[in-house]
Amino acid sequence: MKDVVLDLGRLCLSLKVPDQTDILTMGKTPYLSHPEEVIRRSLAEPIDSPPLKTLISRKLQAKPNSQAVVVISDLTRPVPYSGESGILFPLIDEMIKAGLASSQILLLVATGTHRAMKQKELRKMLDPRLFSLGLRILNHDSRNPKDLASVGQTAWGGDIFINRHYVESDIKILTGLVESHFMAGASGGRKSICPGLMAETSTHILHSGPVLAFPRARDLILDGNPVHEEASRVAEMAGCDMILNVTLDSSFRLTGVYAGDMKKAFLAAYDKLKSYAAISFTRKYDLVLSHTGYVGVNHYQAAKGALACAPLVKQGGICLLAAHHTDPDPVGGPNYKKMIRLLAKKGEDQFLKSILGSDWSFVPEQWEAQMWTRLLQKIPPEHLVYCTLDIPQNSFSWLPGLDARSIAPRSVTLQNLVEKAFSWAHDRLHTLLGREPRAVILPDGPYGIPLAQVEE
Repeated sequence: MKDVVLDLGRLCLSLKVPDQTDILTMGKTPYLSHPEEVIRRSLAEPIDSPPLKTLISRKLQAKPNSQAVVVISDLTRPVPYSGESGILFPLIDEMIKAGLASSQILLLVATGTHRAMKQKELRKMLDPRLFSLGLRILNHDSRNPKDLASVGQTAWGGDIFINRHYVESDIKILTGLVESHFMAGASGGRKSICPGLMAETSTHILHSGPVLAFPRARDLILDGNPVHEEASRVAEMAGCDMILNVTLDSSFRLTGVYAGDMKKAFLAAYDKLKSYAAISFTRKYDLVLSHTGYVGVNHYQAAKGALACAPLVKQGGICLLAAHHTDPDPVGGPNYKKMIRLLAKKGEDQFLKSILGSDWSFVPEQWEAQMWTRLLQKIPPEHLVYCTLDIPQNSFSWLPGLDARSIAPRSVTLQNLVEKAFSWAHDRLHTLLGREPRAVILPDGPYGIPLAQVEE
């Protein structure tokens, strides 16, 4: 047996697996030893942009009472907003040194269609020094018409509404993490606006069934990816003065800081990410074990981990997914539950036929259910073994997959549950195949992305 560690962000699992199990990991890249120094230098020497102090000075000269907005991600992203690698306090500090009063700065949480963050969650996520400055903090509300403003239409059609506090601000700064994203290729940059600050009614343009049916709407792909291209167009319409994005390694340490022009700084971060997040492989596997990572606060977000497995698993194979859900609702919102129930009722083929039909009425959050079909078209639902202690067991009558607790009912820890599920899957495949199954583990979960073309 050999040891492997799965880092779920808020929980680590140390597993023992058979020696012949393959382990595919992200590449290694140096992390920054003096992060605050690098953060401040990036703001002084941004990519294809005036320095932050110059940018703000020019704005204040033209309009002394200029209002600034700094967009931050919500708790589904491990953006370093506090600690020694925290990017937010140095940014705000430099803005104040440039002449802005704290009363002129708004922190806007780009929740997209997610729930609002609670005060205690914000205090846990953000640098405590920020609260002593008296900054205003506001959650984006995608369903409140009073907080939305039109920025026009895009090529896909339909009106685009964005948070009005952002649209009406004089100084617009985006912060975030550039990591792999299973629809848009990579998070960060333009995604802070689209979908981070969009109206729920506008999300159907970016997340419609036909758009997500494009094969290139997937992890680490930008060229020809309609989600990335549309998000970029919307973000350009809304405008942005500067981004401050970062890349992280598998231990959530800073590997790069990228400030500057929204497009060029994002692409620099993307190139860095792809250099170590893409995983090459030479064959597909009967059994794949991965996890949902830090982002997997609920089942809705867990699809990101599942989709990292899809390129590796053979048709009819078994996929094990370990998940530690911390959200108050470990499944997700009502629209997601509605669409997952529809998926369970219709099956993946009929479900896709429905949402791709011309008579289909868009349902917010249908996109995540659609993403699950990419894996379920390769393996039967009972071959998706879902390992969690956080979702009520009766929910698996309509959630995709097999509840691992039905295999190992006496497991009291997630680690024990995953080990027993792995053993069960290995034995089941041995019986079905009449040979030793090929097994692989993705310790980096949704952050390490298999991309290579392989032969069966």
